[in-house]
Amino acid sequence: MKLSVFHTPELTPTETMPDCAIAIDVLRATTTIATALAHGAEAVQAFSTIDALLSTSESWPAENRIRVGERGGAMVEGCDMGNSPLDYVPERVEGKRIFLSTTNGTRCLERIAPASTVLTAALVNRHSVVNYLLTHSPQTVWLVGSGWEGSYSLEDTVCAGAIAAALTPKVPLLDLAANDETVGAIALFRQWESDLGGLMRQASHGQRLLGLDNQADLTYCAQLDTIDVLPKQSEPKLLKAG
Repeated sequence: MKLSVFHTPELTPTETMPDCAIAIDVLRATTTIATALAHGAEAVQAFSTIDALLSTSESWPAENRIRVGERGGAMVEGCDMGNSPLDYVPERVEGKRIFLSTTNGTRCLERIAPASTVLTAALVNRHSVVNYLLTHSPQTVWLVGSGWEGSYSLEDTVCAGAIAAALTPKVPLLDLAANDETVGAIALFRQWESDLGGLMRQASHGQRLLGLDNQADLTYCAQLDTIDVLPKQSEPKLLKAG
């Protein structure tokens, strides 16, 4: 297994795709996706634009859909919910299809959608992703951070490092790492693994969410291995619990 970390979708190679591509948006899209599916959502369908989300979701029965739109950390007018994972409780999402468009995470999913296998990862479901990789041993793996509007995000890189670090007892780092970013991500995780919440508060998007009074979201998103779910693409940009 060869693992490459890319800090943003824009940094991924354009001439090839891996056997397995993993989208990461810890704050907060992939944390929300994991939470929604763990709590019984039928599926999460991702869109890069709000217009596409609204148009496509019109064909779905209103009682069986939830329209989720987020831009700049806040809910988009005309949608049913924002991007806080704490809102995705079973009594609200069970059996529903989530139509989702966020500032960064859905853009990442769009970039990697053509890969043979597409997963989403967050700190909360890190263990499920690691188990999949160890069980299936895809030859090439991309861990792709969503970043923030094309720039680097600490929280996505530390999640990539958490996944890679959990693989190293089985796959030596020299064999595992396909780029220097992988080694750097592991180093970041090992420095902060006992204080992931502190890293979130240092991160620029963490600061943005704190400005919106979302401390509870930061605390939730900083948890490690708390959800046993593997969001897996069943068709382009449609994720179900694997």
